[in-house]
Amino acid sequence: MNYLKFMERARTEFMRSLGYQHYALAEENFQFVVHSCQVRYHKPGRIDDDLRVSARLKHLGRATLLFAQTVSRNGETLCEAEIKVACVSADGIKPTALPKPLFAKFKAQVEELG
Repeated sequence: MNYLKFMERARTEFMRSLGYQHYALAEENFQFVVHSCQVRYHKPGRIDDDLRVSARLKHLGRATLLFAQTVSRNGETLCEAEIKVACVSADGIKPTALPKPLFAKFKAQVEELG
């Protein structure tokens, strides 16, 4: 199973829960790219498994996000990762600060989790 694709989808849904969608972000001339990741595989998943994939914002920088993510089956962790995502300009793919409204929403998420 390709856990990283599932994790990417969970991050996309996290963004959607904050009111943002990828195509709209590109229209504002920014996008997110994976900068780095640390992955720990514990057990394999199988076709037709009912998986739960989480994406929790662990750290917020001016232009980066660090997510703690897990893939589990029936409460058992199959895979866990820390994925660092960078904000870049859509036209030049150069690092750029998060837009202020989005930064504020991310900051509220981090503060809510304590």
